[in-house]
Amino acid sequence: MNLTVDITNEAEKSIVSLSGEIDAYTAPQLKDAVLPLTKTPEHTMEIDLENVNYMDSTGLGVFISALKSTKEHGSKMKLVNIQDRVLRLFKITGLDEIMDINSTIRGGSE
Repeated sequence: MNLTVDITNEAEKSIVSLSGEIDAYTAPQLKDAVLPLTKTPEHTMEIDLENVNYMDSTGLGVFISALKSTKEHGSKMKLVNIQDRVLRLFKITGLDEIMDINSTIRGGSE
């Protein structure tokens, strides 16, 4: 399955809407889209995962790289609308404790 990445830029914020699956085949596409957005100081990147129903460890790796880049460049990353199945990966790995995750809008169990 493919991954669709739509980016909407606003003044101090970019909204990245993802749709599809994040795996070893689509993770490079996600990385190419997301990492440049983390390099603007005081810029917020909101990643909407409502339409992502599968993600493996390579996807987690992209988000870890993005988080590291936000800390290096003084920007912020927020993950929203995560489906329960994907949210479980963040919880199992403990990444939910270091990443700004808001799953309540999608009916998650935050």
